[in-house]
Amino acid sequence: MFPSLIAGFTASLGLIAAIGAQNAFVLKQGLRREHVLAIVVVCAASDALLIAAGIAGLGTLVQAHPQVVTGLRWAGAAFLLGYAFLAARRALKPSALTASDQPAARLWPTLLTCLAFTYLNPHVYIDTVLLLGAIANQQQSQWLFGLGAAAASAVWFTALGLGARKLAPALSRPVTWRFIDGAIAVIMTAIAMMLVVVPVAGDRAVAAVAKDERVVGSSAKAVAQQILPVGGVVETNGGLTIGVPVAGDR
Repeated sequence: MFPSLIAGFTASLGLIAAIGAQNAFVLKQGLRREHVLAIVVVCAASDALLIAAGIAGLGTLVQAHPQVVTGLRWAGAAFLLGYAFLAARRALKPSALTASDQPAARLWPTLLTCLAFTYLNPHVYIDTVLLLGAIANQQQSQWLFGLGAAAASAVWFTALGLGARKLAPALSRPVTWRFIDGAIAVIMTAIAMMLVVVPVAGDRAVAAVAKDERVVGSSAKAVAQQILPVGGVVETNGGLTIGVPVAGDR
């Protein structure tokens, strides 16, 4: 009973404790002290929902329809590039960098942005629906595992959003906000490029292997493992070697 709960907590924390697109957004809102509690609730509740869906078997459905993940990947990349552009523009305007100079954002637009960071990010589905769902179904008590995983998500986002207030004294300097927005622009752009470039490179590598009629069976898998990009694993489905992305920063 309790081992499953602890396993869920540690597995979830290990997956989400990295600064990616969603976490960077939560951190920034925490630094600005804008709708932090609402954002934490949305992020934690979304993770709990997706973890439950993974345990209930949604991961199998997603794997059967990879075009869904592909669509999310392109939509997410476009959204991240747009957000990166806005962050870069803010970083270039010192007059818009101090918390006192910036008007408080309205709640609903902020929540919609938070939902976009959550549900347009393929890494969220990989972490929660696929990985945590698969691990949970190997536990003695899968729903206790899910409860532990959801609890870790809630603890992480609470610490990230509310803990950022400790940095408030440094926010009176415009150079601090310039650095924050500049870093966010770089992170968002890098993640967007990873969403587009790495899977496309993997698809081309697999296609090259598939065209080589001299490579079959285990040999095809061995070659694919050599040319797939770092961060991918190889699985076989109906004799075709395909690349499957592993968990990434959120």
